[in-house]
Amino acid sequence: MEILTYAFFITFLAMTFRMATPVLLGTLGEAFAERSGVLNLGIEGTMLMGASTGFMVTYFIGDLWLGIFAAAFIGMAMGLLMAFLSVTLGAQQHVAGLGITFLGTGLSFFLYRLFVAPAGGVPPTIVPFRPIEIPGLSGIPVLGPTIFTQPALVYLALILVPIIGFIFYRTTLGLNLTAVGQNPKAADTAGINVFRTRYLCLLIAGALAGIAGAWFSMAQSSQFLPGMTMGRGWVCVALVIFANWSPYRILGGALLFGGIDALQTTFAALGVAFPYRILQIFPYIFTIVILVAVARRATYPAALLQPYRREG
Repeated sequence: MEILTYAFFITFLAMTFRMATPVLLGTLGEAFAERSGVLNLGIEGTMLMGASTGFMVTYFIGDLWLGIFAAAFIGMAMGLLMAFLSVTLGAQQHVAGLGITFLGTGLSFFLYRLFVAPAGGVPPTIVPFRPIEIPGLSGIPVLGPTIFTQPALVYLALILVPIIGFIFYRTTLGLNLTAVGQNPKAADTAGINVFRTRYLCLLIAGALAGIAGAWFSMAQSSQFLPGMTMGRGWVCVALVIFANWSPYRILGGALLFGGIDALQTTFAALGVAFPYRILQIFPYIFTIVILVAVARRATYPAALLQPYRREG
C-alpha cells in the first residue's frame, strides 16, 4: 500500500508539472499582451497553429527544436496579425482576438490535411520530446523524479518565470509596457513608443503561445489532432486575471490547474477506477470558479481593451 501511495504521489507531481507547462507558457505570453493594454483572445488559435506547424516541421525535417522554432515563428506571425488589427487599425481587441482564434482553429487543421495527412490516411507520428534527467539532481528523493526528470519544454517554462519577472519589475522594458498599459497617452508624452511596445509584447505573446501549442503535438503526444489544445488558450486568459498579471503567481496558478488536470492521467496510469469524463471537466470548472472569485477584485491594466490614437 505504501509503495502504491508513493507511486501515485510521484506520478501525480510529475504529471502536474507537465500539464502545467502549456498553460504556464501561454499565460506568461498573455501577461505580456495584457500588461501593455491588449487583450489577446487569439491565444487559442495561436496555440493550435503552433501545434500544427511544430508537428509538420518536425515530421518533414526530423528536428524537434526546429519544430519549436517554427511554432514560435508562426505564433509571432499570428501575434503580428493581432497587432496590426488592434494596434494599427484600432479594431476592437476582443473581436480581433476571436477572429484570430477562428482563423487558427481552421487553418491549423487545413494545412495539416493539405501537407501531411490527407483524409483517409493513417495519422503520422513523430518521436516526441523525452524526459531529460538533470545530472546530480534527478536522484534527489521526490524532487528528482518530479521536477528534474522532465521534457526540455518543462525546464524552459520554469526558467522563463524568473526571467520574465525580472523583465517586468527590473527593466526599462517592463516599466515601459506597464506605463503603456496604464496610461498610453502619458507614456507617449514621456517619449515611449506606444505602438512599438504593444507590437513587441504581442510578438512575444504569440511566440510563447506557439511554443505552448507545440507542447501538445511534440511532447504530450506524438501527433497532431484538430482541437488538441482543448481550450487551454481560454484557460490562459482566465489564469492571467487570477494571477494579477504576476509571473510568479502565474506559476502557482498553472501548477494548481496542472494538478487538477493531472488527476485524470494519474488515475488512468495507475488503473484507478474513476469516471473519466468527470475528471475531464474538473479543470474547466476550476477556471470558472476562479473567474467568479477573482475577476471583480482584480486590478486590470487601466488601458486594457482601449485602442490608442495619437492626437494631432
